Amino acid sequence: MKMVYLAGFDVFREDARDWGEQLKALCLRYGYEGLYPLDKAAPSGLSGSATAQWIYEANIALIRRAYVVMAKLYDFRGPGEPDSGTAFEVGFAVALEKPVWGYAGDAGTLLDRVRVRTDADGNARDARGYVVEDFGLSMNLMLACSVRRVTGDAEACLAAMAEADRQLAVRRD
Repeated sequence: MKMVYLAGFDVFREDARDWGEQLKALCLRYGYEGLYPLDKAAPSGLSGSATAQWIYEANIALIRRAYVVMAKLYDFRGPGEPDSGTAFEVGFAVALEKPVWGYAGDAGTLLDRVRVRTDADGNARDARGYVVEDFGLSMNLMLACSVRRVTGDAEACLAAMAEADRQLAVRRD
């Protein structure tokens, strides 16, 4: 069974462990084994920074074990930007040459979601005055160009992944 690392900011939910179990059950329905970042708890008695290091190393190990990474890329703490930890995990998986699938609910472009104003030169600007890239993509190009993106939720992403795996198997036969 192919292992899927379940990246995303769901680890910050109040019911994060229960939610992780639901995601893993959903993975099983589609023929995958879900690897959730909270599957193991950090040892008790670690300091804050030691706990953070333990979590980092545990998540890196899970990504290395996984066949594929499935990342929740919904806007997190602001419009147009997913969780920075998830973005790191996507980049790490891409560097390992693992397939990465992402899902987000909004199919609109980054420009549509983030633009606040247009400056005198015609550049779209965000609320802090930074230029908003306009490639017609749903997110920053470094994520949009490295991830097979699905509009919808985790189940929609798993369904698309399973279908792609079926198509690949058919082509091999």
